[in-house]
Amino acid sequence: MVKHLTGARVLMYSHDTFGLGHLRRCRTIAHSLVENFQGLSVLIISGSAIAGAFDFRARVDFVKIPSVIKLRNGEYTSLAGHIDIADTIRMRESIIRHTAETFRPDIFIVDKEPMGLHGELTDTLTLLKSQNTTLVLGMRDVMDSPRLLASEWERKGLMSKIDSTYDRIWVYGPENFYDPMTGMDVPDNVRERTQFVGFLKRHTSSHQVRSRKNKGEYLLVTTGGGGDGVELIHSVMAAYEQCDELTHKAMVVLGPYMPSKERQEFLDRGKKIDNMTVIDFDSRLEELISGAKAVVSMGGYNTFCEILSFNKPALIIPRTVPREEQLLRAQRAAELNMVDMLVPEDADNPETMAKALLVLLTRDKPSERGASVTLDGLKNISDTVEAIMHERSPKQ
Repeated sequence: MVKHLTGARVLMYSHDTFGLGHLRRCRTIAHSLVENFQGLSVLIISGSAIAGAFDFRARVDFVKIPSVIKLRNGEYTSLAGHIDIADTIRMRESIIRHTAETFRPDIFIVDKEPMGLHGELTDTLTLLKSQNTTLVLGMRDVMDSPRLLASEWERKGLMSKIDSTYDRIWVYGPENFYDPMTGMDVPDNVRERTQFVGFLKRHTSSHQVRSRKNKGEYLLVTTGGGGDGVELIHSVMAAYEQCDELTHKAMVVLGPYMPSKERQEFLDRGKKIDNMTVIDFDSRLEELISGAKAVVSMGGYNTFCEILSFNKPALIIPRTVPREEQLLRAQRAAELNMVDMLVPEDADNPETMAKALLVLLTRDKPSERGASVTLDGLKNISDTVEAIMHERSPKQ
């Protein structure tokens, strides 16, 4: 049943320096909130260079801030190469603050980066806290390896800043899957404010169903944004090229951030492989996963949620640098018999990769393999937002 939260405003921050994960997660939450509550509006602040490629539902909009990209060595640079990174951050900081001042949100949800990229949220968080906005930090199920994350947070003094700034911390996963703050000294106040909301279930709506060239069952190969997906695509293509037994139809999605040189090479190479279709990008990845027989991916958060939501057998080949997030998620999921996993070094061997793909095509669905995990994150977030709004305005 749709409820009413007349005039409620939710602001979301998605720094978006690499890939599509942050924006897609924020968009999923935003769409769920406006579906569940009439009168509620969501505004997403995004640094994604392709935010406009996605459809946004009524009462969900976004403000674009200058794009910054994260390099494989962990450093950042402006997407507009002629603009200094420090100047770009100052522009982003100004736009973020002005947006918050104008929008005057009841709730501000920050995705992953507690103080924003290079601290760009600091002034905005101070302002909103003074205006009694409810401040929420949203964290993936896995952030990074405990060693690397603890070192980064200690260097930036983030735990004390979270403690003094945020009213609530949401973990977008169940407590029995993984604790993103494993290995850190977490104050009791922060623990008490932390809620494991569960994974965010995805779905396709009837109005999203479209006819596709690839009808029938296909193996979907996706690298998310594609910026670091070259090795995975190469491994799948090499396996198909060298194994005559791999005759199952495959659809390969390169992603919008796939480097242009490799993009063209893969498009050309894919035309020479029987039963393989290669496309640049599709903003409705949910539909592709829903129609697939099985999925090969890198193990990013959103794709993992979609694999579980649509109950698809999956082979995860995780990225291992500069963060170990995907590796830890894949290891834990494989341990729980939810997916199969190959490390990139093994996937580089065409014979090993081909064997893994052939096994994948005969695999049972996760639910049939005994995998049990909750996908109630969106419901729990809506329940919490409703409770927050009633605390703020009991007459709602």
